[in-house]
Amino acid sequence: MAEPVTGAAADEARRRHRYRETFIVTVVGSVIDLLLGLAKLVVGFVAHSQALIADGVHSLSDLATDFFVLYAAKHASREADEDHPYGHGRIETVATVALGVALILVAAGLAVDAVLRLRTPEKLLVPEFAALVVAAISIVSKEAIYHYTMHVARKYRSKMLQANAWHSRSDAISSVVVLVGVGGAMLGVTWLDAVAAVGVAGMIAKIGWDLAWHGTQELVDKGLEPEEVERIRRAILGVDGVRELHLLRTRRMGPDVLVDVHIQVDPRLSVSEGHHISEAVRSRLVEGFDEVADVMVHIDPENDEDGPCCKGLPLRRELRDRLAALWGGIPEAARIRDMHLHYLGGKVYVDLVLPAELVENDPGARARLARRFDEVARQVDEVAEIRLLFH
Repeated sequence: MAEPVTGAAADEARRRHRYRETFIVTVVGSVIDLLLGLAKLVVGFVAHSQALIADGVHSLSDLATDFFVLYAAKHASREADEDHPYGHGRIETVATVALGVALILVAAGLAVDAVLRLRTPEKLLVPEFAALVVAAISIVSKEAIYHYTMHVARKYRSKMLQANAWHSRSDAISSVVVLVGVGGAMLGVTWLDAVAAVGVAGMIAKIGWDLAWHGTQELVDKGLEPEEVERIRRAILGVDGVRELHLLRTRRMGPDVLVDVHIQVDPRLSVSEGHHISEAVRSRLVEGFDEVADVMVHIDPENDEDGPCCKGLPLRRELRDRLAALWGGIPEAARIRDMHLHYLGGKVYVDLVLPAELVENDPGARARLARRFDEVARQVDEVAEIRLLFH
């Protein structure tokens, strides 16, 4: 049986599949946008429907953004490199903002043209039946493209594809408004077609604003929704060995979510056990949350957000030299096998490992040695205590 593909190979395969499906759905949408846009413009002119002409411009704007999506998807799927260590996912975000701005500009142009026509009633024309037929075809086809594109967008968590899907649905919605406007105008309410064009522009602008706003929030590293952050918090606290956490930060990078967190563990754990706990936290989030792609875990022995700061305390070599100079008069100090340092509460707690044979034949030796090393500890302001361990 073939081994499952994991690691970098799996990520590369996923990027290829993502780009391939994005390419296919966007090309299909582009063909439909081209055919619909041309049909709406031609029939709009022939059948005298300003709303349908506006809708045709909207469909062609979809075509333009389709090509933009293809370009962005190709580059966003590239692997991380030296200049982009977090990958190229933000290219999709920029594309989403650009799509939103494009929708707003298209809406503004359509609205201005329609308002100018409303101010000159003699320019209002009565649409013909062909405009109704094209509007109905547009509704069905664009709604189908919306569902197809949204399916792929959700599969790969692509905000850019979601934006393009809504671009397609805005065309379907605008075609509904066109249908109403053309029908009303054919019944004698000649201004309804132009009003429908203004309504279409308003809906397009609203969708464009939402896309641009949400994309901008991502570009400035807005965190996830509070409910999602709380779910992540509970998952981290559920890992064995995690006592507490703080500085939990989240942000989006295209389709992915990046998480940074400080976790508090037993201050006397070994470095390797603390690292193992951090890896368990990372695995739980990456495997338990579809959007989470990477987690940066910082190990804390205590809550360094509220407690005394250990900044400025001496490192091992300096502290060892200072202590060694002070315990030079203790003969047993020459037998020290190891020294463990614990930086807690703005002080250093020192554990010294000595051979058990120093105290095994003398019941009072342990207490006498402890007192002598305690005298040394009092002479160094940064040291809270010296604890002796024998084995």
